[in-house]
Amino acid sequence: MIRFENVSVQFDARRALEGIDITLGEKRIGIIGANGSGKSTFVRLLNGLQTATGGRVLVDDLDPAKDGRKVRRHVGFVFQNPDNQIVYPVVEEDLAFGLKALKLPKDEINRRIDEILARYDLSAFKTHPSHLLSGGQKQLLAISGVLVMEPRYIVLDEPTTLLDLRNRNRVERAIADLDQTVITVSHDLDLIAGYDRVLVFENGKIVVDDIPAKAIAIYREMMA
Repeated sequence: MIRFENVSVQFDARRALEGIDITLGEKRIGIIGANGSGKSTFVRLLNGLQTATGGRVLVDDLDPAKDGRKVRRHVGFVFQNPDNQIVYPVVEEDLAFGLKALKLPKDEINRRIDEILARYDLSAFKTHPSHLLSGGQKQLLAISGVLVMEPRYIVLDEPTTLLDLRNRNRVERAIADLDQTVITVSHDLDLIAGYDRVLVFENGKIVVDDIPAKAIAIYREMMA
């Protein structure tokens, strides 16, 4: 369970979020809004990438601002541009990066890597240079790098923005198959149309909180 208790975020003279008071318990939650509306700031609070200047955030009763390391074990974050997330030059090295920090046995690290590569048809690319993967493969590698850590929650920030239609559909299927709770920020309204709940942000506030059909319809009216 994720709780925001009267959360605000201030950047110098600009207030990015104001008075966010909400509980998130659904399996699939979509976040939409215009650029600068506060949606990315909202999800970055979930694992301590951003800290609140007022109120508090709780993820399974852990405060990311105080227990960042513990929270990041449970909340995986997939960035819009996978190049910002892929650290090592070889696929298997990149996937092993976080696992080594957990001090897992080598055979367990190898098992997790082999399983996740097979899941996304990337086994043939295990020793491949990461930067030579296609855009879709890079995004799947970024998702894989999160999944091997076995988090409870996965946050995706614009996961399909840089992809062509084929790879966008591959990523959509990958997200649909996840067992974890998924929170997705996206301008791709079709991607979140089948979710359980959608939040619409405007000027740092949640202005709509409803099922996708209703929330997306209101958002389209707002953007007309």
